[in-house]
Amino acid sequence: MFSRIMIANRGEIALRVIRACREMGIETVAICSKSDQKSLYLKQADITVCVGPSESEGSYLNIPSIISAAEITDIEAIHPGYGFLSEVGHFAEVCESSNIVFIGPRSDVLKKLGNKTEARKIAIASKVPVVPGSESVIQSQQQALDVAHKIGFPVIIKASAGGGGRGMRIAHNDISLVNSLAIAQREAASAFKDQSIYIEKYIEDARHVEVQIFGDNYGNIIHLGERDCTLQRRHQKLIEESPSPVLTERLREEMCKAAIKIAKAVNYTNAGTVEFLVDKEGNFYFIEVNTRLQVEHPVTEMVTGVDLVKHQIRIAYGERLNIKQKKIKNQGVAIECRIYAEDPYNGFRPQPGKITSYNAPGGRGVRVDSCVHAGYEIPPYYDSLISKLIIYQKTREEAIACMKRALSEYVIEGIKTTIPLSLELIGHPQFATGNINTNFVENLLSKN
Repeated sequence: MFSRIMIANRGEIALRVIRACREMGIETVAICSKSDQKSLYLKQADITVCVGPSESEGSYLNIPSIISAAEITDIEAIHPGYGFLSEVGHFAEVCESSNIVFIGPRSDVLKKLGNKTEARKIAIASKVPVVPGSESVIQSQQQALDVAHKIGFPVIIKASAGGGGRGMRIAHNDISLVNSLAIAQREAASAFKDQSIYIEKYIEDARHVEVQIFGDNYGNIIHLGERDCTLQRRHQKLIEESPSPVLTERLREEMCKAAIKIAKAVNYTNAGTVEFLVDKEGNFYFIEVNTRLQVEHPVTEMVTGVDLVKHQIRIAYGERLNIKQKKIKNQGVAIECRIYAEDPYNGFRPQPGKITSYNAPGGRGVRVDSCVHAGYEIPPYYDSLISKLIIYQKTREEAIACMKRALSEYVIEGIKTTIPLSLELIGHPQFATGNINTNFVENLLSKN
């Protein structure tokens, strides 16, 4: 097994990986920016290295600085977490050329699936249904109009190299399409250093369901069931749960088989997520592959009992998957609420600042993945996710009741957070019945 691993990330995911490494007897090197030098996760690492200034471009996205820190600290592998460099094929390639194991898919797979238009082609070749859309990146306004007229409005513009809602715009007519193209390209260029975009048919009243996959270096590929991520704002997830409350067993089986097909088509290794949209008629469509550990991975861990981070490390070391598909039993219900330092009733405005009081909930079936505390100063430079509250119970009704209780106990003062919105969503009658879609949050807030 590895003796020392670097975590090329920050916050709660860095702490999550450090904890897994400590349980496995692996030393850890944690990197940080200047504004993170007093962060909690650093106290749990064996070695810490400041890799640059507060801005991400000079620190958490600074490949030369991170590789230099890796060489100085004599690490064997790098875990990229999620976000930042986790899906950057060039970073994995640099690690490979430096004899550092990248804990994730191979660089060639990252490059293939990281480009959304290429991923669509792989899905089509694998006979997996995809959302109708452009066959390649959009090169001109006229091409965009031609595609939109062929597949019909509304359409959605997406960044080829990105995710997380950035570089994404919905258009309902020619004028909004032309105006949105330039905006989406600017956002994509800023977020991913790649302004290429493509167009898909916008599936209205859809649900967002994803399948967790895992592969080793010996051709073994499995799935660990699905997560329902329908409750979103601006295409960024707020609440996730497993199992999906609306999938039939037939549809679940078909989606999981489709995810495995795509994974096998590229000889996928390590953790990944194949994402789908499900329409009102129960048809599903491939949209993308997230070639990394997901923010919401604890949901799958709770219902399967599988530690995804430890399996990532073991597979990267060269071990075979020690779990067979038929042995995976998804039991109970898990729900996760993402807690953001944002004002949800004021346009989700970010809330950097000092947390003056902090009290996390507890009790049976309650898990909190966080890296903040009383006195912590939330910097303005990074994603505003500060905590994840995960509930596990035998039934969905029990999980919802437990989540309501836990959210009401959760105290974060000094800044505004999305806790009140999470309570509103979890307590909404339509969430209880599962009658929601990806527009639910926006529609609800527009009525407030």
